[in-house]
Amino acid sequence: MSKKTRNIIIAVAVLLVLVAAAVGVYMHFAPEPQDGAKTINVTVVHGDQSQKDFTYNTDAENLRAALEPEGLIAGDESEFGLFVKTVDGETADDSLEQWWCVTKGGEMTETGVDGIMIADGDTYEFTLKTGW
Repeated sequence: MSKKTRNIIIAVAVLLVLVAAAVGVYMHFAPEPQDGAKTINVTVVHGDQSQKDFTYNTDAENLRAALEPEGLIAGDESEFGLFVKTVDGETADDSLEQWWCVTKGGEMTETGVDGIMIADGDTYEFTLKTGW
């Protein structure tokens, strides 16, 4: 085996170990769903900057399961879950580079609505943004 081949094998092995470690860390620190009844608050900031506040009582584990049946959010199914296109009746216009930004307590979320595990008292914001 040549030195170059050996180095490539070592590099691939190290990369696999790093990926496995990253997955392990994510799984350890990933939010756990909270069982039982919860009350969450949602603020929607529309394109005209008007705001509407909503309060939901739910047994759902994630944000999508709490809001989609209520008709607050809708969108397209993707490989990553629901891609939110419409919130409170307002649809983001792709031609204007509009999109819905989801934040929790003012901080941008790291996952989509399918991956956001909710807990009692959580506060979320959906803000219509323009520009990628």
